[in-house]
Amino acid sequence: MIDRKWIEQLISMALQEDLGERGDLTSSAILDGEEQGKAKIVARQEGILAGVEICRLVFNQVDSSVESQVLKSDGQFLSAGEVVLQLQGSLKSLLMAERTALNFLAHLSGIATLTHQFVEAIRGFPVKLLDTRKTTPGWRMLEKYAVKVGGGTNHRMGLY
Repeated sequence: MIDRKWIEQLISMALQEDLGERGDLTSSAILDGEEQGKAKIVARQEGILAGVEICRLVFNQVDSSVESQVLKSDGQFLSAGEVVLQLQGSLKSLLMAERTALNFLAHLSGIATLTHQFVEAIRGFPVKLLDTRKTTPGWRMLEKYAVKVGGGTNHRMGLY
């Protein structure tokens, strides 16, 4: 299980990288903050979904009043064009969170998809696909989670 507090800290750092101290300048220039909107996160290509709950947390960290409905779960195969998540709330909040949320979702789904492809390639052989602890700094728990979602096996978390 991934520690929620740790994930929220990682999300905060990612949002800080994207928004800085001034926030989303484009959205602030064209929106007054009162406009409400709806959004859908749609798969652009086929693959294995990973990170949908983290994606939701990004939107909720930007604005806790954003409502979301998960339509696909981690580990599910997606076809291009399938809707993963529907969102509703402040248009400014949706736009502020969108890029960061998609970064998490795309990175983790990419790992899960590639892992799944390797697992399928070795199916029928008496072997397991193991991951490594050589991960992106700060992302180890999430990247190892994505490997597991894709059908791989976690080796060890660190030097312990």
